[in-house]
Amino acid sequence: MKGSILLLAWLGLMPSLTLAEGPAPRITELQRCGDLLAQVPQQWCLQVEGLDSQPPVLWLGGQPLPHHAFKRQGRTLTLQLDPGQYRSAPLWLEAQGLQSNAVWLSTGSSHVLAAGPGEVAKNMDGLTTYVDLVSLLIEERHDGLEQARRIARKYDAQVVGAIAPLNVYQLRLPVDDLIQRDAMVLRMGSEASVDAVIIEESAPERGKESSGTGEASSSWQDEWAANRYLDAVYYYQRRIPAKRQQIKVQPVRVGVIERNLDFDAVDFAAYRGDCRASPGRLCLFARDAHKADSHGSTVAGILAADWQAQGNSGFLQGLGPASPGFEVIVERNSDAGITANIAASVNLVEDGVRVLNWSWGVHRVGARNIEGDEVDSLLRSGLAMSGYEELLEEFFLWLRAKHPDVIVINSAGNGASRSGTDEYRLPSSFVTEQLLVVGGHQRNRSAQVLRAPDYVVKRGSSNIDMRVDISAAACVRASPAIAGDVGTVQCGTSYATPLVTATVAAMLSINPGLTPEQLRMLLRRSAMPLGQQQDFEATDGEDLTAPILPSERDGKMNDEDLGRSARLDMQKALELAVQSLVRVR
Repeated sequence: MKGSILLLAWLGLMPSLTLAEGPAPRITELQRCGDLLAQVPQQWCLQVEGLDSQPPVLWLGGQPLPHHAFKRQGRTLTLQLDPGQYRSAPLWLEAQGLQSNAVWLSTGSSHVLAAGPGEVAKNMDGLTTYVDLVSLLIEERHDGLEQARRIARKYDAQVVGAIAPLNVYQLRLPVDDLIQRDAMVLRMGSEASVDAVIIEESAPERGKESSGTGEASSSWQDEWAANRYLDAVYYYQRRIPAKRQQIKVQPVRVGVIERNLDFDAVDFAAYRGDCRASPGRLCLFARDAHKADSHGSTVAGILAADWQAQGNSGFLQGLGPASPGFEVIVERNSDAGITANIAASVNLVEDGVRVLNWSWGVHRVGARNIEGDEVDSLLRSGLAMSGYEELLEEFFLWLRAKHPDVIVINSAGNGASRSGTDEYRLPSSFVTEQLLVVGGHQRNRSAQVLRAPDYVVKRGSSNIDMRVDISAAACVRASPAIAGDVGTVQCGTSYATPLVTATVAAMLSINPGLTPEQLRMLLRRSAMPLGQQQDFEATDGEDLTAPILPSERDGKMNDEDLGRSARLDMQKALELAVQSLVRVR
């Protein structure tokens, strides 16, 4: 291990850290508050830690905000902004000469409310569901806000949130229990202008999609070697600044739909204040938490963690001076489950994100795995799933119409089930060029040849079938809370997904003109084989992704990779991105 760290230091991958002494200020929450539909001014509520009695300085996009723009009451700061004067930008605090983590403040129009502890109940499936908050998807030919307000007046409800670009509006209903709610949902759903009613089934979530810890190697290098992780870092560092045919890379903004991450962990301690002050530096924007091995910390860490001896190691961080300056925005909008995930995604896309990482998904109650047993993870009722399906369909229709260059990378899931049927799982079942689905694999200890199909095996819990586009390493070591400690092993398709996201972001930095369809094609053409050859019959437990086709092997009908599942090859994918740029020229 010590030799590996010396090698990384020689490669220039380990940035120096300058850590301030004493407790640094932290932003733990940032959400729209007050009237969510108000455009002028917008009101924001921040929860902060580490402040003394002196007023802090609040920075937005590198400019200090006037003190009259915010008020403080204990740990809460209330901020008022005119979106006509300010654009979406990173926000951070400065107090006692110390800077906080930076969060992303989006002035977009998509914000929804989460239910409080007293506003949820158990439904007939034993799932926690919102009692008085629902969302209406209005037919696109109608003025959504006007129709939402008309319906709200008719049923004595109140419009409290919106995903305006999708014509979705959130209502608070005058109900006390689920019987009253369901009766009102039925009546609202019959309105001529209403396409769907979306109910939310999200309690305060555990935030983990991964399926246990399982067995993994003692180091991240061993698992990620199966995807040529270090080879890709080395290639990018050497190829981009090459004197002959030097490549002018472009910055890429990445959105990660996740909860908070821990800025006290050694992996993230350097991300404080104004990262944009240093050209080419990786920026990470997120709310702070107090759990280094949280789901959000691990997912974001695969993209952006500092390179430390015992922690995670972010791929985009590792690109070093060759990097054009990536921005990774970790955002959840609110705790309102799937509805908030989509609201955050819409805002991020409107703020210029090219790649969205969705390490989440839900299974329908009654879904069965490949063995015939019922799936028991991340379940939602049929009523909720039908609303989510309509919401997601509207999102991808909007994406195709307004932002065709954006790609969403989604985890296949960990129910040992089928990922491509909406009877089983969302959103991975959607068939669209702008959604790429990732399965998970683990190292096979008995195999030694990297390119051999048995070098890895399908992770037992990973969802499968033709809808899965590519697989990546499912196991990683999480961020340790204390420097020198060893992070816990976490496994799941949640952690395979950001490996693909990082690769796609790097490919786009090389050739920003690549479309989602072209990105999928290059990932599949560069992929290494996995598992046994498939016979194109019904997917069984041995299959993981759609089989590699002759068109993905230069038309060679006798290529030994044909019919096998596709395993991410990070270096080869970058090489093909470079070749695509040369061909364009």
